Amino acid sequence: MKRALAALTVAAFVTLLVDVLAAHRPAYAIFPAGVFVLAATFGFALVETRAERWPRYAYIVLLFPLGGTVFATSGASVGATLMLVVLVSQTTLLLPMPAVVAVVALVPFFHAGMAFAEGLREGLGLLAAAVFAAVLTKLLMREQSARAQLREYATQVERLAAAQERNRVARDIHDGLGHALTVVQMQIKAARAVLASQPERADEVLAKAQDQAEEALREVRRSVGALREPRPAVPLPEALKALAAETSAAGVTTELSVTGTVRALGPETAESLFRAAQEGLTNVRKHAGASRVELTLDYSRPAAVRLEVRDDGAGTAGEGGTGYGLLGVRERATHLGGRMSLESAPGQGATLLVEVPG
Repeated sequence: MKRALAALTVAAFVTLLVDVLAAHRPAYAIFPAGVFVLAATFGFALVETRAERWPRYAYIVLLFPLGGTVFATSGASVGATLMLVVLVSQTTLLLPMPAVVAVVALVPFFHAGMAFAEGLREGLGLLAAAVFAAVLTKLLMREQSARAQLREYATQVERLAAAQERNRVARDIHDGLGHALTVVQMQIKAARAVLASQPERADEVLAKAQDQAEEALREVRRSVGALREPRPAVPLPEALKALAAETSAAGVTTELSVTGTVRALGPETAESLFRAAQEGLTNVRKHAGASRVELTLDYSRPAAVRLEVRDDGAGTAGEGGTGYGLLGVRERATHLGGRMSLESAPGQGATLLVEVPG
């Protein structure tokens, strides 16, 4: 907008110059116009960067009579009228609306020296041009402000998306890699325990540990690349059955029960429940000291699916759920409009509950 006003100011000066020369007016009429051009370009650039209001008011107070002088000495030429349009536009850019209204209302009085009928006609025309300039400038200002706000919103959305992606990758690392390494650790412990007495059994357990280590490596590659490879499209009950078998093989007997009529779930819903079961079983193996786990997938509610991970371990006092893995479970459930809770009591085990729409 500032460049457009500068170009309009120069065009107005050239037009005035042509008008003055064509009408054989005195050459001194050009000098006020030259001063106006310098003030409207360099002076405007100086005051628009000032945070204080008074330099802006002072600038307009000086530019207004200068514009009137140009208008009078040039015989109300077209170029002088364009300079007054520049004056109104700059006032709109620099000052609040009451000051703009005052300048717009005073501009037509530059025709006061003419005959009444002619002055009224020309004054109304100049008033219309001034109002149009003020309205157009205000609209352009609003458009620029809206564009700047949209750019800010776009930046905020980009930052939020980046934060969400970081959280997603962190959850995937914890849920996938953490689970796999926990299983590897448990299987290696089991292999060491039977290595001397049952070498064949130890070899079998170590083979499973190797498989888990390879799965962990695949999880690392997916997470580091920030590209989520979707899990194979296995029905949730079957995926949970594999998790239960995995936990049982690691030394904690795990039984899966499915209640209600099994129905298809959305990918996010199934992923959320699978990761919740994975985290719950990982915590049981790492912290609970349990010998048995009951994993329940409940479809009996018409608009929700519930998952429970209940163990017979040591338990803790009060409600848990502050670990990073459980935080990820809670975030996934909340994102889907569901909820997560963890109930535990000393000597009575713990129950992880996740319920999501589905």
